[in-house]
Amino acid sequence: MAEKKIKIIVAKPGLDGHDRGAKLLSRIFAEAGMEVVYTGLRQTPEMIVETALQEDADVVGLSSLSGVHNYFFPKVVALLKAKKLGNVLVVGGGIIPLEDIPTLKKAGIAEIFGPGTSTDTIVGFIKANVKSK
Repeated sequence: MAEKKIKIIVAKPGLDGHDRGAKLLSRIFAEAGMEVVYTGLRQTPEMIVETALQEDADVVGLSSLSGVHNYFFPKVVALLKAKKLGNVLVVGGGIIPLEDIPTLKKAGIAEIFGPGTSTDTIVGFIKANVKSK
């Protein structure tokens, strides 16, 4: 029997209009054998969580370059928990100051990947940390 593909939602919360990195990672995740749903730009936390629910996602990957990560990332985690989706792995990336990372992890973000992180590291982390359903 074929192994179930990891399903990842890649999302850009807030008004950030830069999505080259999110699109690139979406392709890398697909090439790594994951099923990818890219939500596009300017997503609200509610929209992201609704997509995760509808798509039965294993992972939500959040990308922020505009400094809104301290609000949006924890909000997505809280809404996932409220929808009984607390088993969904949430990771983040983008331009995130090192001093913000401990607070984000405390809020439930499993890992933060900054510029220059190898794609092998990101893919490996996701594969190692997805909880089977």
